[in-house]
Amino acid sequence: MVKQKRTLRWVDWVYLFTMGSQLIYIIFYLEQLINRPTENAGLAFAILQVVAGLIIATLPILIERFMPYRFPEILYAVYLAFVYCSILLGTGLHFYSRFIYWDKFLHVLSAGLLAGLGYTIFNILISKQQRQTMSALLMSLFSLTFGSTVGILWEFYEFTGDHFLGLNMQRFMVGGKLLQGQAALVDTMAIY
Repeated sequence: MVKQKRTLRWVDWVYLFTMGSQLIYIIFYLEQLINRPTENAGLAFAILQVVAGLIIATLPILIERFMPYRFPEILYAVYLAFVYCSILLGTGLHFYSRFIYWDKFLHVLSAGLLAGLGYTIFNILISKQQRQTMSALLMSLFSLTFGSTVGILWEFYEFTGDHFLGLNMQRFMVGGKLLQGQAALVDTMAIY
């Protein structure tokens, strides 16, 4: 049997770019952390988050490997763009503190991503025959509800981490200074 040569899809190149960028970041900043640990106090946490980004970027590949499903290429590309923008650029290269609307941009990107994921889940749950007779409005309503629910759960997660662990996962700043703990919570929820 002759093995067929596999060609890379365009989304594979996006994946390789995302992974390569994150690996370069890890190597560069790990060297800084090892050589000057006192000057780079928060760098270890940023490196850990970028390592988590490598794992997160690979999740769809693992899902496709062990399940009989293939994600739409455009959905996977938007997912990779979101991982790249939020983890590497946002956290690793501090775009959250450098660009005031970075978090808002990521909310828009994640909304599109979650809507696409909602459509994908809907298509998995409903048979092809049922999809042909189903209203597009129902599919859109499911996607909107799914995306909104995941977004709300994510905000609860950030709120809980900020409140109980004293973090600033929401990257809330006042006067160019990141706030910590409850002071950061006014970005999403008010505490009275």
